Amino acid sequence: MKLKRLIFVISAIGLFTFSQTNAQNKMNLDFAHADQTINKNIYGHFAEHLGRCIYDGIWVGPDSEIPNINGYRKDIVDALKELNIPVLRWPGGCFADTYHWKDGVGPVEERANIKNYFWGGVIEDNSFGTHEFLNLCELLGADPYISANVGSGSVEEMVDWIEYMTSDEDIPMANWRRENGREEPWDVKFLGIGNESWGCGGDMRPEYYSDLLRQYSLYARVYGEGKFQRVGCGANGSDYHWTDIVMGRAARHMDALSVHYYTIATGDWGNKSSATDFGEELYFSALQNAGHMDELISKHSAMMDKHDPHKRVPLFVDEWGIWTDPEPGSTPGFLYQQNSMRDALIAATTFDIFHKHADRVKMANIAQAVNVLQAMILTEDDKMVLTPTYHIFNMYKVHQDATYIPVLLQSEDYKYGEESIPAISGTASKKDGKVNISLSNLNPNEKKTVEVDVEGGNLSSVINASLLTAPKINSVNTFDNPEVVKPVEFSDYKLKKETLTVTLPPHSVVTLQLQ
Repeated sequence: MKLKRLIFVISAIGLFTFSQTNAQNKMNLDFAHADQTINKNIYGHFAEHLGRCIYDGIWVGPDSEIPNINGYRKDIVDALKELNIPVLRWPGGCFADTYHWKDGVGPVEERANIKNYFWGGVIEDNSFGTHEFLNLCELLGADPYISANVGSGSVEEMVDWIEYMTSDEDIPMANWRRENGREEPWDVKFLGIGNESWGCGGDMRPEYYSDLLRQYSLYARVYGEGKFQRVGCGANGSDYHWTDIVMGRAARHMDALSVHYYTIATGDWGNKSSATDFGEELYFSALQNAGHMDELISKHSAMMDKHDPHKRVPLFVDEWGIWTDPEPGSTPGFLYQQNSMRDALIAATTFDIFHKHADRVKMANIAQAVNVLQAMILTEDDKMVLTPTYHIFNMYKVHQDATYIPVLLQSEDYKYGEESIPAISGTASKKDGKVNISLSNLNPNEKKTVEVDVEGGNLSSVINASLLTAPKINSVNTFDNPEVVKPVEFSDYKLKKETLTVTLPPHSVVTLQLQ
């Protein structure tokens, strides 16, 4: 090992504070230990029957005056395709454990109306059901992730659904699908065995859920053998006891385990605070709380290792994102919130954490795709706006299915009051002969320079570089002004010998491609 690298590595773990340069922020790329793939499904999405995500969002119906493709809003389809969306989770969420799929197939005019008990008590006409969802996945090129109803459903109902979606045999459910206009079965990749069974999915104890997981998973495997991964319902945030019990009792009965974690800027679910009306205190606390994802994954992984040391069962973070108070004037149960530059930084730093845990984290699904929580897209009548978070997904898509390059990051602190977090977050990957580096400056007041040691990468040029920042930490895109926060070309970098020097504006994210 050369002296430059040795001094940096030692400094990064805090034994020495000196270095060969005056740089306070340094990142070393460890090409020698790049052996994990960043699963593309980490960039997954979630579309629940909640507020205006499905109806008046993705789905407007084929008779709408809004341009559509067989009922799907064309502008939304085009925008989601641009992200190379790998997987889409549906129908919930809490809605999943009240959803009875047979209500949503057959002629639309004959489908039963249902009440959405969890989200606003609205009446839905079931015009968006199994066919509409699975055909949307095909249109997007995304793998379907179905959440089965365990809370108020039955094993028989789940088995019928599996056969309806995936069987090509001469049996009643497959023949019913054919009668409803779909000859070939769909390729369903993932099946969730319930959702939030500790809460809205049944208010269960982990011991009880483990028994149901064993039962449902057995029949899911029998009737869908080799067709999909069975996803066990995992913990609420830091409930490591749930993970211990479910893994201990039912690890061999599932192919993945989920976990849910939402960032609350205040830390108080009863007073989550505004999506836009915040200052530096709530900016800082939101980023600090988002960073808890690292500890959460580490501890859940350690508990999983106890029962699954070879990491056969991956971890799916299939609900995540920032949750704020709804926008003033909107229906409270619809969870419609704006999306700021702060949220973009939360997305970027969360992806950095997922990459770090690429050995265990194989899927993540942000909540949610359209008009709900930390959405990619907001709509109003025929207008559509892309959020800052959408742009992070677009900038980071170069990391999908790339090989993770471990990073050793030395960062100065970003301090607020008595608290501090690292000012710099970053990640790196390689794919198709290119190296992808993403860096974030969380400090909202000062630009920061980062030296990236790329020794061993055999890199001679930067071929693409983009920057996302904004006038303010709470800047948003609106229907009247949709491009306040958007990526622009970035040029404030230098590549000299084996050091890439990048100067990041305040509250910004940069992605560079080198070869």
